[in-house]
Amino acid sequence: MSELPLIIAHRGASAYLPEHTLAAKAYAHALGADCLEQDVVLSRDGVAVVFHDLVLEEITDVETRFPTRRRSDGHYYVIDFDFAELRQLQVHERIDRKTARPVYPGRFQTHCDFKIESLETEIRFIQELNRTHQRSAALYTEVKSPAFHRQHGFDLSTVVINTLNSLGYHHQGDAVWLQCFDYAELRRIRNDLGCKLKLIQLIGENEWQESDTDYEWTRRPEGLAKIAEIAQGIGPWISHVVNFDPDGTPRYTDLVAHAHAVGLKVHPYTFRVDDLPQHAPDARAVHHALFQGARVDGLFSDFCDISLQLRTTS
Repeated sequence: MSELPLIIAHRGASAYLPEHTLAAKAYAHALGADCLEQDVVLSRDGVAVVFHDLVLEEITDVETRFPTRRRSDGHYYVIDFDFAELRQLQVHERIDRKTARPVYPGRFQTHCDFKIESLETEIRFIQELNRTHQRSAALYTEVKSPAFHRQHGFDLSTVVINTLNSLGYHHQGDAVWLQCFDYAELRRIRNDLGCKLKLIQLIGENEWQESDTDYEWTRRPEGLAKIAEIAQGIGPWISHVVNFDPDGTPRYTDLVAHAHAVGLKVHPYTFRVDDLPQHAPDARAVHHALFQGARVDGLFSDFCDISLQLRTTS
């Protein structure tokens, strides 16, 4: 592997500031991340917003500000709020609703005036950071749950692609990766919508129900060959690439080899110091296994500063 693996700031510098806030993106940029991730969902009035979940309650104060707006299932859906209403919410560190405690208690806990931002605003913000710092951090944008949006009358992929196009991103050589868990939608993005950007097939577990894609198929040689017809890479879970024995010994799958054989890059997710893979001895061991052992081409990281350091010293 001649090039250094990409370090992708997972939802920004989310280990240090609330995820998907401009503050988290600015800090990730300052730390030197190669790519800054945007998960994208839609508001009720069709505005593309940078937000990971379909629901609001785990990382905003929606229950306080709009207590009557929950659905019968108890959730507050982003798509049930106009963008102006979403802008009234404050974003905070992720809370476990069952315990009402932070998922990662060591992370930023003070409630500040962090806001949900539109995709357009975030991209313009990153472009200005690139200009003023004379560097080019790439976008890494996810079309989030397109089937869910289609059920609500929206074509999320078209909105995302049009936004990227309007801000200067048109071709495979441009500084953006476009990712999706839904294989059928990724194929539509390439073939029907004519998107020429670099595409990434995200790979999960079937039980997660991210889409109706068979993720076991996406990890087999025949599935990877079909993905390579439309995409430039895959984004698997770290455990799809390497696992650790109880004594800390890494055990590798053949996924990276099969992906590289058909020309696909491999960018696994997500490295967290405060949530290491089971039996992994430490952060250095994880990075060594991924970069030197498995030879992946990039890594999603909440701790992009640590990953940047360890990609050359692990």
